[in-house]
Amino acid sequence: MATQRPPRRSTDDFATWQPVLKLLRAAKAGKVAEAGTDPIRVSGRIGRGGWSLALPRPVPPRGRASQTEDIQDEIDAVERVQTALAEAGVDDVSFSAEIDPAGTAVLRLLGPSPAVEPGIGTAHPGALILVEDALPEPWRRLPDPSHGAGPASSADPESLERTLRERLPDAIGATEEEIAAAEARLGVRLPEELKALYRVTRARWEDWGDDYEAADGVFAAVRCELSSVDELYIAEASTRRCRWEFAAMKAVETPPGAEVQGLVGSPGWIVFAENGGGDQLAVDLTPGPRGHTGQIILIGHEESVGATLLADSLTDWVLDRESHERRHRGEEPPLVAHVNHASIKSVREAAHPGLEVLSIGVWDGAPFSLAPVTGLPRLRTLCAYADTLADPLEIAELTGLEFLQLGPQDWRVLLDAGAVPRSLSAASITAYGGQDPLPVVAIANEILALWDRPRIIQTVLEGNLGPLA
Repeated sequence: MATQRPPRRSTDDFATWQPVLKLLRAAKAGKVAEAGTDPIRVSGRIGRGGWSLALPRPVPPRGRASQTEDIQDEIDAVERVQTALAEAGVDDVSFSAEIDPAGTAVLRLLGPSPAVEPGIGTAHPGALILVEDALPEPWRRLPDPSHGAGPASSADPESLERTLRERLPDAIGATEEEIAAAEARLGVRLPEELKALYRVTRARWEDWGDDYEAADGVFAAVRCELSSVDELYIAEASTRRCRWEFAAMKAVETPPGAEVQGLVGSPGWIVFAENGGGDQLAVDLTPGPRGHTGQIILIGHEESVGATLLADSLTDWVLDRESHERRHRGEEPPLVAHVNHASIKSVREAAHPGLEVLSIGVWDGAPFSLAPVTGLPRLRTLCAYADTLADPLEIAELTGLEFLQLGPQDWRVLLDAGAVPRSLSAASITAYGGQDPLPVVAIANEILALWDRPRIIQTVLEGNLGPLA
């Protein structure tokens, strides 16, 4: 007898959401402050890869770690929605619901919109992308020309190849045709040291079969988890994905004495290996003012800007003659300034001609005027917590802003005055988890409308959850 498939569920079907809403209602009603005859308001976010719901987690018995079974009801309820999302081809959706004491619920599904990044751990929207495909300035930055840069004196392709053949006598090397194919695919000529390495071993798993010891032997010989000649890639800025609200807070800086340019990515960073911890090793063809062409750098997976010098040459790296990056501390003021009770204490103190990012955080004193930063030529990002600005309309004088992050009240002031800077490429509304997402979404849609960008669509579903158990 054929097994019956479970019925398909739609994201627009109230029954899909009913178990999640019941759990949220029970959790909210359990709080004394939520008891009574007033409607209960709940919100959250569910995506195909995770979820954020204000549900309590049970404390496991002493001596036992938390287990899946402890929150099985939550998992079952979420998976019901995730299945519907997958069938609809939707990655993520946030929601808000109002539930009256009789169990009647009005559920509003919020989005998604191709112009809005998902929020993090909240039903509130993330960054609003006002200009299609816009990238933050650090992600648009190309390397400065490496005038006069050349290989390190230690770079020795012949010695490198000889050493590797001694270490890997049975390795299968890449042919000249395979090396040429890699160069054609990348659009860059490989440095001689990298060619020498791959002439000894092309590092294809098919050459090792299931012999992991053979692979480990190659990795030990080159002191990293070597990628095959077919897997070489260029670490351009697009390979380092970062949310707009975080990326806009970064700045690219290369001091005059730096060995490595402080870039997000470069057309001259050829990734050829990993270190086993998620970081990439690259040959650097666009070094800093004090660096060498072909030096080996580490692109950290926990960082979004810059790289660390490992060795002056691939020869040095394989022979374990590591270099230590010389840090050149400059006296220049920071390009990214944080004004708050624990850091810089005033906007005036933060202001200087090179300032790119101004972040005004937790502050219990008088609000700040933005007059000291008006007219600064490179200021492109402003983030300000609620009640930290003396006059939000001063933002209109910051004509070079490409990213602006404010609380709902300050956005309301700008919108009502028609003073939202038209130079913006992206924007964000700072709202905390306990705030009703609906007013925040309304403000987001007003901002999106100014650029004629796709709005956050609300889908209203109604149903009854029955009496509260």
